[in-house]
Amino acid sequence: MVRPKDRVLSGMRPTGKVHLGNHLGALDNWVTLQDDVDCFFFVANWHALTTDSSHTDEIPGATIEMAADWLGAGLSPERSTLFIQSQVPEHAELHLLFSMVTPVGWLERVPTYKEMVEQLGIESPSYGLLGYPLLQAADILMYKAKYVPVGVDQVPHIELTREIARRFNGAFGQVFPEPEAKLTEIPKVPGTDGRKMSKSYDNCIYLADPPEVITPKINTMVTDPARKRRSDPGNPEVCPVFDFHKIFTPAPERDACAVGCRTAGIGCLDCKGVLLQHLLPPLAEIRERRQRYVAKPREIVDILREGSTKARSVAQATMEHVRQALGIEP
Repeated sequence: MVRPKDRVLSGMRPTGKVHLGNHLGALDNWVTLQDDVDCFFFVANWHALTTDSSHTDEIPGATIEMAADWLGAGLSPERSTLFIQSQVPEHAELHLLFSMVTPVGWLERVPTYKEMVEQLGIESPSYGLLGYPLLQAADILMYKAKYVPVGVDQVPHIELTREIARRFNGAFGQVFPEPEAKLTEIPKVPGTDGRKMSKSYDNCIYLADPPEVITPKINTMVTDPARKRRSDPGNPEVCPVFDFHKIFTPAPERDACAVGCRTAGIGCLDCKGVLLQHLLPPLAEIRERRQRYVAKPREIVDILREGSTKARSVAQATMEHVRQALGIEP
């Protein structure tokens, strides 16, 4: 049970506009958490360099776009600390110190390391890529977070963070609490081509998309491949559109669509029309709030800088404790 005053930390790499999968998998949960706990959410711009350090000029603009989506979705600088990782240089210092006590083998066994090397076709991985779970541990332990909201695939990263905390505490005294993974149930959010929604697949619906962009994306979205003609019955359980119905459409209308699909009583466009009735309104609310911030990018920058100042005060206190524990200075 999460108690008031417990601290939660999470971050996103600044890759630009937030798509619906990011929102439903993480951002929507962040918005809910800020009502109950002390939340720190950060722009992980150093992490963005681990897989692509050749396009740094794109990161500032991507940061503004992403933060606009955060604010549009309901994150509040009054209820959460929103900050930029690189504006809190203490993260780098703690990362360095952790690198001195962490065996390389611990990093090599993190499942996502080999996956990313293979998926991205990287012939000579950088230390930054190998060590990014270590930087992630510094991000988390810097704020002595009690919980880290993650999907099940990220649990090994949290366990590594706990191991690093134990090793550091064993060597230098009790400095860091061991954080816990707060598992989030991530709904299945398919892209318009039926695969997982991902910018790399160019199959995304973005929070910034207006209705005239979302509607054709949904109307041309793949459905049950076995339903080739209007008269063919379909199977909602294998239809990517129905995954959206499970998230957005109330049960009575969702069930009616399922029956209509199985009996060929309705066509795929009819089914998509029902979905749009329930998908567009909540996204319109987010987009309208987002637009108010996009129109004033300086305000977004100020929010992130003020949050970074607050985060840095916490980080400085942590590092003072860390330096005292190390005792390497005369």
